[in-house]
Amino acid sequence: MISAHTAQRNVWRPLWQLPSRAELIFSLAKRDLLARYKGSVLGLVWALLTPVVMIAIFTFIFAGVFGARFGPNHTNWDYALYLFCGLVPWTMFQDTVQLSASAIVSRANLVKRVVFPLETLPVAQAFSSLGNQLFATVALLLAAAIARHRVPVTVLWFPVVLIPQLLLTLGAAWLIASLGVFLRDIVQGVSLLLMAWMYLTPIIYPESMVPERFQRFINLNPFTPLVRSYRRIFLDGFAPDWGGLAYFTAVAIVVFIFGYWWFARTRKNFADVI
Repeated sequence: MISAHTAQRNVWRPLWQLPSRAELIFSLAKRDLLARYKGSVLGLVWALLTPVVMIAIFTFIFAGVFGARFGPNHTNWDYALYLFCGLVPWTMFQDTVQLSASAIVSRANLVKRVVFPLETLPVAQAFSSLGNQLFATVALLLAAAIARHRVPVTVLWFPVVLIPQLLLTLGAAWLIASLGVFLRDIVQGVSLLLMAWMYLTPIIYPESMVPERFQRFINLNPFTPLVRSYRRIFLDGFAPDWGGLAYFTAVAIVVFIFGYWWFARTRKNFADVI
């Protein structure tokens, strides 16, 4: 008989072993990232072209038609930069969560291998999306340098905001990957949830446009302070919003711990369901 303490320790052991599996994780992430564009003419250029097209559409509709404005100069260039800055972390999170919904089901052959560390699959998915984010971040810095002729030194705070973002993404990826095994409709449900979440986050519109009575709900959204901090360090030349970032980090840690715990406790049933 295995004691409760030993069983609990076994649940968390794979988490502590993740650093030793870094080579496997990065190999899976690289393969996934390259597979997205394999056979296409433009290849990895799509990682930059897709957000550029999205930004152009949103800028035309919201800045050109509806007159939404970001930044000190209130120009369309300001709007495009602030929009790009908000989409960079959001797109990484969204892609990871959406693709994690089928991360386990699509690799049924690995599920039946008792020795394979399944917890690395959602992690590899997150790092694959992180690769896309890094490409987009370079493009953001180039766009800021061209439009404003400078890049603020506060971009050095980037790792500080990226680490809690990665914690939240990993926790959500583990949770959704597990739910995707038992609830096959989770793919469609997650897409709807993420679409609503994006529009409830001040990404395509400034926080100043939100009516006072809804400000509390917008600030409860953990992605609001993350997006705010991204804009502060990349465009405004300020340090992150420390209070908001602390709130986001607390939420990220809770999601990270719960997401992994749920994945570890349910993984023993994956083979039976698949």
